[in-house]
Amino acid sequence: MEKYKVGILRETKTPPDRRVAIPPKQAVELLKKFQNVEIFVQPSDIRAYSDQEYKELGLSLQEDLTNCDILIGVKEVKISALIPNKTYMFFSHTAKKQVYNRNLLQAIIANKIKLIDYEYLTDIQGIRLVAFGRWAGIIGAYNAILGYGIRTGMYQIQRAHECHDMDEFFAELDKVKLPNLKLLISGGGRVAHGAMEVLDHLDIKKVSPQDFLRNSYDQPVYAQIDPWHYVRRKDGDQFDLEHFAKHPVEYESTFLPFSKVTDVFIACHFWDPQSPVFMTLEDMQAPDFKMKLIADVSCDVHGPIPSTLRASTINEPFYGFDPKSGKESDAFDKNNITIMAVDNLPGEAPRNASISFANDLIDKVMPSLFGNDPEDIIKRASITSLEGNLTERFSYLENFLAGK
Repeated sequence: MEKYKVGILRETKTPPDRRVAIPPKQAVELLKKFQNVEIFVQPSDIRAYSDQEYKELGLSLQEDLTNCDILIGVKEVKISALIPNKTYMFFSHTAKKQVYNRNLLQAIIANKIKLIDYEYLTDIQGIRLVAFGRWAGIIGAYNAILGYGIRTGMYQIQRAHECHDMDEFFAELDKVKLPNLKLLISGGGRVAHGAMEVLDHLDIKKVSPQDFLRNSYDQPVYAQIDPWHYVRRKDGDQFDLEHFAKHPVEYESTFLPFSKVTDVFIACHFWDPQSPVFMTLEDMQAPDFKMKLIADVSCDVHGPIPSTLRASTINEPFYGFDPKSGKESDAFDKNNITIMAVDNLPGEAPRNASISFANDLIDKVMPSLFGNDPEDIIKRASITSLEGNLTERFSYLENFLAGK
């Protein structure tokens, strides 16, 4: 049986990310499950799990990981920290031709590194195996509740990243009592379901999209909407999700009625740039536009929601949007709209998010990584090879790699 030395990387991206792909207890579990694996942990003073927590479980700390075969991180690795002729696993943000990471992909090729990108680890049906989406939804919804409290002065809760773990996080939510308002969640995937976990914990009643639009309530309520609730075919034919995914340009928005009854909008949808926008600036300028806080978890800057002017940060999650001018304003000016658009939300709950991610990684991916890969799980997610080439599946990046 082939043996593997695995290095758990210190995160090197700026701003720093406190998550880790394999927390201490999961590292021990991995060693028990795969007898052909050794683990070495690179020390870190920013990681949500301290070096001491790894040491206490008998795990080896080692600054130099050149003896390792596979190096595992979360976000992009700093170019100067890359070790040639190794296999790396991390979110590279290169396969969609992200220009800001072109140099990283070029360096990976030059160093003959095999890059396995988490985003492309899928089963044979194309379903992603590992993701932080649930935690983006949880923290995004938490921040919406946090922002509403700051805006109205009705209650105060800690910032999500100030909470040690999920228990403390939900204990903070128990301090919240909301008035009779309507909250709307767009999307039906992991992110939206994470957001719904928060609203369900608050005992906010879930209602149908139809009832949400036409009824008034004497308690806070929320609705969750899928694409068939907010777009329709231009030709009048029946909505078909597969058709929408392939031909988004053939659809038009039907979202506008929701904007006239929603107080807090938590956007958790996936949006294709060819899809119709949710609303226009003119829609937001209408006298009956009701939204006072938009938590754009999807964070498509200058995309389907005009008020998402930029990504915000964990330290400064909120900014204001003045619909009259279309420009940024004070975050909690009562005359304007409060925007939350943090683009790395799971980083606000690094311990719990890391545990969930690692459990999926160990159960769904590691058997293929450290053994046979009959379903080509690793092969499908490998952007580059140890020969210093793009793999066949990602050969479309050739021109991008060349700077074209």
